[in-house]
Amino acid sequence: MAIAGSPKKFAQDIAEGFLSLSEPSLKRYTPADLKVILANLGMVQREIRQIQVPMEDTMLVKAKNMRLSRLNQAEMVLRSFCKKKRIPI
Repeated sequence: MAIAGSPKKFAQDIAEGFLSLSEPSLKRYTPADLKVILANLGMVQREIRQIQVPMEDTMLVKAKNMRLSRLNQAEMVLRSFCKKKRIPI
């Protein structure tokens, strides 16, 4: 099944916590879709890392770290799913 909408928006929704990746949800995607998702996760991760946040504002620092954490977890789930199913990425 193809990715509904923009893959970048899909990755941004994961970062914001609106979506989460799990093995059952990844089964419906083709190997090409999984590669696109992985590439967009990395792209959004780089964009979030570029955001300059003042160290005094702990809420913004926490929010940035939480988004990065969600993206990292989604990437690990995706990579382990591909490794388990022997899908080259």
